[in-house]
Amino acid sequence: MTKIPKLSGFAKPGSVVEFLQDNEAHIAWVLEESAGRLRLLTRTRREVKLPDSRLLPWSGPDYPPGATREEIGHRLETLETRRREIMAEVNPLELWDMAQGELERAPVEWFATLLWQEPGVNEMAALGRALLHAKSHFKFNPPDFEIHPADKVEARMEKEREAKEREGVVNAGHALFAALWSRVKSGQPPMPPGTRDLPEARISDDEVLVRLHEVLLAQVAGRTTGRAPGSVGSGADYDALAKFWESLKKSLPDVPHLALQLAQAWGVLPPHHNYLLDEAGYTWGDDWSSGFADEISAQLRRFDELAASAEQDGGLDPTPFVSIDAATTRDIDDAFFVAQAELPGGGQGFRCAIALARPTLAWDFGGRLDREVMSRVTSLYLPEGSGHMMPESLGTGHFSLAAGQPKPALVAEFLLDERGEVLDVAPRLAWATITRNITYPDAQAALDADSEPHLSLAMSLARLLLERRLERGAVVIDRPEPVVELEGDPQDVRVRIETRPGNPDAELLVSEFMILANCGLARWAGEAGIPLLHRTQNIALPPSATGVFNDPVDISRVVKLLAPPALECTPRRHAALACEAYATCTSPIRRYVDFLNMAQMQEYLATGAPRLNLAELEAMLPMLSARIQEVGQIQRFRPRYWKLVYLLQHKRESFPAVVVDDNGPYPTLALPDLQLQVRLPRNMLGEKAHPGMAVTIQFGRIDPLTNELKVLEAREAE
Repeated sequence: MTKIPKLSGFAKPGSVVEFLQDNEAHIAWVLEESAGRLRLLTRTRREVKLPDSRLLPWSGPDYPPGATREEIGHRLETLETRRREIMAEVNPLELWDMAQGELERAPVEWFATLLWQEPGVNEMAALGRALLHAKSHFKFNPPDFEIHPADKVEARMEKEREAKEREGVVNAGHALFAALWSRVKSGQPPMPPGTRDLPEARISDDEVLVRLHEVLLAQVAGRTTGRAPGSVGSGADYDALAKFWESLKKSLPDVPHLALQLAQAWGVLPPHHNYLLDEAGYTWGDDWSSGFADEISAQLRRFDELAASAEQDGGLDPTPFVSIDAATTRDIDDAFFVAQAELPGGGQGFRCAIALARPTLAWDFGGRLDREVMSRVTSLYLPEGSGHMMPESLGTGHFSLAAGQPKPALVAEFLLDERGEVLDVAPRLAWATITRNITYPDAQAALDADSEPHLSLAMSLARLLLERRLERGAVVIDRPEPVVELEGDPQDVRVRIETRPGNPDAELLVSEFMILANCGLARWAGEAGIPLLHRTQNIALPPSATGVFNDPVDISRVVKLLAPPALECTPRRHAALACEAYATCTSPIRRYVDFLNMAQMQEYLATGAPRLNLAELEAMLPMLSARIQEVGQIQRFRPRYWKLVYLLQHKRESFPAVVVDDNGPYPTLALPDLQLQVRLPRNMLGEKAHPGMAVTIQFGRIDPLTNELKVLEAREAE
């Protein structure tokens, strides 16, 4: 058995020792020792004082005291050279392979016997240094080295690989991002899509480029999870990504949307990229639905079976419904029929049947597709196109109320008196065949010409419904919404905005019937004990806030009095609509709240009990409300972005505006043609400024990305 050598147990003048400093072993000569305190001379001729507890557990050789500093330096240099030579030949990982699993810890002398028959002080010092450097496999716990188990070693080595890779990505990213930011500042056009790197920052490693792409896209999206650069195939939390991003952008300015601007300059993202979609995690287009092909196919099979059964059994509703929508609408979720009706007490009233699409027909609640649709929460209608809540094969296909095909529907039939007051609500489940899909312009033309009695009768009922709501204190904002259209190549989009002739009667007809359905079914559900998700605005409004408002000054005044509607399970008043209860259910293809309400009513009509009780519905509120807020920001802010792009493209022009609020140092102006509001310093308007004052304004700084819009000049209109 090999004898384990013993190292000297204490240091004395003339002894050669080593100590740790900055994680490195340093060789030194003991000049003096007193009560455990040492005065040392290092190889670099520097004197050091430290306690003997700081020494590493190997020492020697020992020389007679009294050597000159020159002699000491020469001997230390010779020993250092020899120890480095020996250390270069030592493979600590082989030692770990031999030792791990055999024991948990051992002194350096024990490891030395695995390599040499008679190790000397230089061999043990060199070996100790090698073990100190192998931190992934050993831990120095004086006087021994702990031997890490295999699982811990693998984790440490993975961490070391990640750190090394991350360092390489950061070094490459600094140069690349600096070059990209220079392009942004100088106004140079973006690099063509697919550009690998820039001449200013040559990067040959494709994996590094992929990592830099990933970190930019993660920051644009503000993701809380993602693949951490440097951690192949693993998940990483937001902190890891955020720290990595902070290290990458150290030399860059702290400006809004920095990652987006760099990604666009690189050609990774196109100009005018809708980062709001990324932040909300909302996938544009319909490609997302391909991941749910099996569930969609199962629904379509069930749909066809039920449709065939209804047609065979003679269960199709004979009511000749018609719908009115925009010419581009594909997800049609409501239609109506109006006829005169004999009232129970005598006299003539109205029978109004409103058919609502029923995509809940064979829905798998709680399934993968349901969770995804709930996450999308609403369809989006933006200048660049539409993003549908449901898979298009369902939402714009089988469940859309297209004419000539039997469709599952919930039919809400209302009996109203001659003044438009609701006397009775009777919902039923049905398969309805829509007679006609009419566009708004065609409906308006028919109403103007009084050429279709059914539409004319429906219009007279709609006017009565509006009159009754106004009597109850409704607030109606009547302002034209400008149409924003995008033209040209995606790399050079031109924005066109125009206010087209409206279809006021046709739009009023549809609006009033939708309010009738949402209010009427909310009241019916309350009486039946069916919990629904309600839109509430339980505030008191002064009499001056009641009416139809189309003047910008009046609109500004009234809007300030309104509170945002809340989503809750308790039916309460909606002040602006003058409804005692209001639960949206008229757009179940487009809004998940309507979809849930439709499911509640469908289940009650089919079985006598709602799908969810009140507690179950209330438990969904926090998540739903938060998600509606997230996705709703896209619908609110994206059209404004394009309006600011339009102003930027017409920066030299002046625009008509009107003062709507002159309180405070920054009066507010409205631009009716664009439906925008801006504020400007009072001194730009002069002392004569007052609400209703017409002015023309020219803009200075316009930044659509940061939503910055500053007035350069304002003068009273002639």
